[in-house]
Amino acid sequence: MGFYLEALHTTGYYYTCIGIAQVTAALLLLIPRFSLLGAILYFPIILNITLLSLSLRFDGSLVSSPLMTLACLYLILWDFHRWKGILGFNKLDSTHSPPERKNLNRKFPWLFFGGSGAFVIGLGSLLVFGYSIMPKNTKSECLKQCESKENPEACLEFCQCVFEDSKPLSDCIDLYHKN
Repeated sequence: MGFYLEALHTTGYYYTCIGIAQVTAALLLLIPRFSLLGAILYFPIILNITLLSLSLRFDGSLVSSPLMTLACLYLILWDFHRWKGILGFNKLDSTHSPPERKNLNRKFPWLFFGGSGAFVIGLGSLLVFGYSIMPKNTKSECLKQCESKENPEACLEFCQCVFEDSKPLSDCIDLYHKN
């Protein structure tokens, strides 16, 4: 992950542009009138961070980034009545107005919180049981896992391939499966 962030930083303006977009989204989220715009701007940013964290197995944001993605999605869906006309779900006319306060459904959103709970449980299961071999971030963490593997020699060669030979991960996984 450190190598990725270093490479991203060396791109120059792209790294700065991402930072400006994040700060802009944060400021928009703080202003109630523009919170939907802030959530829409922030969603692709946090989704990218989530996918990157999960694919690189970055321990620093394995749990927080998926939960922030879920929270951002909730903010976008909260204002569904404001943007559904853009997507063609409900053609707006000049007499359209948002629902009045007394007509709103006051039932507790069991479906959302149940889905959120299932998401958190699924994420926890993925993080604990989803990977058979994970290089993690250091060679020592990789070597610790080799003791419990069926073929510790193949695991040791995998760690050597990733951390000392610096070969592509796909080549090292192929070597692991071959051994």
